[in-house]
Amino acid sequence: QVQLVESGGGLVQPGGSLRLSCAASGFTFSRYSMNWYRQAPGKERELVAVITGTGGSTTYADSVKGRFTISRDNAKNTVYLQMNSLKPEDTAVYSCNARVRGLDSWGQGTQVTVSS
Repeated sequence: QVQLVESGGGLVQPGGSLRLSCAASGFTFSRYSMNWYRQAPGKERELVAVITGTGGSTTYADSVKGRFTISRDNAKNTVYLQMNSLKPEDTAVYSCNARVRGLDSWGQGTQVTVSS
């Protein structure tokens, strides 16, 4: 059974940094791309970043390009999202996602609040 567990959210001031983690289990982690999404109140869910199974390729939403970095450690079955230069508009619940054998799996999400 696929399980994804996020951690690392919190309250941070504008301009600050946070690193989110997503620990995965129940599937062969290195074979699958991993995604980070976010959803702010009253807004649609947004795909923030994607990393391929080997980590050799990444893509980002324009809104976070140059500020966020997605990475993974296949030995630890963990994907990360390093978020720098955070802005109030980055406030959202961040969730990791994997599509394993055609089915989408989600973590419980972690709240990121950017506010002074």
